[in-house]
Amino acid sequence: MPDKKENGFVKFIKTHKGAIIGIFLGLVAGVLMLTIGFFATLFLSICVGIGAFFGSNNKYKKKLFAILDKILPDIFK
Repeated sequence: MPDKKENGFVKFIKTHKGAIIGIFLGLVAGVLMLTIGFFATLFLSICVGIGAFFGSNNKYKKKLFAILDKILPDIFK
């Protein structure tokens, strides 16, 4: 089966993926600020960031849990 040549639109999307994501996130943030307000949008963004942090599998999460294990008493384990 021969490879299909990518049309111009798909090539544009692949080339400018970061800019398109940034534009979309800026649009969503602007709409949220206009509808629910600045501080509610800020709180929502912080909650999403915390959720993304704990939902990902990265080395910083393991370090944070190690620090919390040292700080928090054994009753929380």
